[in-house]
Parts: sequence; C-alpha cells; structure tokens
Amino acid sequence: MIEHIAKQADISKASAARALEAVLGAVTLTLKAGGTVSLVGFGSFLVGDRAPRVGRNLSTGAAIKIASSKVPKFRPGKAFKDALN
Repeated sequence: MIEHIAKQADISKASAARALEAVLGAVTLTLKAGGTVSLVGFGSFLVGDRAPRVGRNLSTGAAIKIASSKVPKFRPGKAFKDALN
C-alpha cells in the first residue's frame, strides 16, 4: 500500500508511510471516542457492540463466558461497491 501511495502521489515511501499512519491513527482515535469516519465514495468506519455470549473451550468442551466488546465495522459506499462490479 505504501509503495502505491508513494508512486501515485509522487512522494517518497517514508512520506507515504507517515501519511498512511496519520490517516489510520485518526480513524482509530475517532472510533475510540465513539465517532464514525466517512470517506465519501469509499465507505464508513464505525464501532459496533458485540453482546456477551457463551462459547466453548475447544479442548475441553467446557462452556465459557465471553464478555461484551466493541468491534470495528466498515460499510462500503455505493461508489466503492459499484467499482468492484
């Protein structure tokens, strides 16, 4: 991905890596704060809640409780979906 960004933007790989890290960091911070990130034409990143549930220990077969958690989600935009079809 860094090579592609560097080539398309005509910048060094180091600059492309810093730019990509900055974008990913901004997405992470926004989601941590409970917000959503929308990239018009590409899609939206958001946080979903996973309910607590009962799972199984595959080694012993014993039931274990799995705590609730927050999970990142991505919803592709129409333009992105259309570009793939």
